Amino acid sequence: MTAPITFGLSSEARNLHWLLTNLVEEVPGLLSVAVVSSDGLLLLSSDPGRNAQAREAREERPQGPRGSAADLATIVSGIGSLTIGAAKLMEFGGVKQTMVAMDEGSLFVMSISDGSLLGVHGSPDCDMSVVAYHMALFVGRAGHVLTPELRSELRKSLEAESHRETEAAGSRR
Repeated sequence: MTAPITFGLSSEARNLHWLLTNLVEEVPGLLSVAVVSSDGLLLLSSDPGRNAQAREAREERPQGPRGSAADLATIVSGIGSLTIGAAKLMEFGGVKQTMVAMDEGSLFVMSISDGSLLGVHGSPDCDMSVVAYHMALFVGRAGHVLTPELRSELRKSLEAESHRETEAAGSRR
């Protein structure tokens, strides 16, 4: 995946892209990051190739989740739905963060706003407290700007980018 094209986007959308890029570049051990809407659609994702440590970790271990931002978005949406349902059933209030520790990595899911979620897939040696801290910073900065209009703009931007990549792949054949 190449760097996202931000030309023609609103300043809020460009700022959100910048925040996500900053998250990936500043936190060691992140393999991929996705922002998912309340209905499970991918709004924004990282380019794991930009993070040198993630690149090194991928050479040693499986890429997980299939190397696809769409796969990560599906997983994040499912975990978010499951934990929200559990919190309602247990009457414990809203879900702030979910963390799943696995042998070969960790998955973090944090609520942003209006049901939107931030999902992070980290390497097994990532510092979980640092990841959680930087996710909270991202959520604090992004939550108030992630309006329905911005979500729509981000979704259209991803669809256009996907269309451009499909056309480029077709022209190389």
